[in-house]
Amino acid sequence: MTILKTSPAGTVTPRSLYRALALAEMATWTMLIVGMVLKYVVRVGDWPVQVAGMAHGIVFVSFAVTAAFVGVNQHWPVARIAAAVATAVVPYATYPFDRWLERGGHLEGGWRRERTDDPRDHTAASAVLRVLLAHPLALGAGMAVAVAGIVATLLFLGPPTEWGR
Repeated sequence: MTILKTSPAGTVTPRSLYRALALAEMATWTMLIVGMVLKYVVRVGDWPVQVAGMAHGIVFVSFAVTAAFVGVNQHWPVARIAAAVATAVVPYATYPFDRWLERGGHLEGGWRRERTDDPRDHTAASAVLRVLLAHPLALGAGMAVAVAGIVATLLFLGPPTEWGR
């Protein structure tokens, strides 16, 4: 089974990109939970949580960036984008939300590479989206740099339980 399906033109669709990251988020939740069991029940040390935690953190940030990007493409309201990102905080919540988006048709269609008569295509966010979509390699590199920067900042700040101390 291919998770990241492509359109007939061979490009990744908003639906397939969002779904791939939603499933990856669930997989890293599983890794993190197994890592915690290994650390606290089996007592093998900190390394399982450190490895799974890093993987989960990278995928969490990647999912959040992807949800925002797909949300702008799909003309989702800010509340829907925020809800999509929030589902990554609760273990395994990305999948039911993905199914809800699918049932509601919120993942239908391709990338919005051209301006249409739809007034939502006349916003600054839509204009930036079209520029980014016109340069997919730069877009991918930019998203990777953004994820790396966010993860590096979060590592510098330390665990959320220590923020504000």
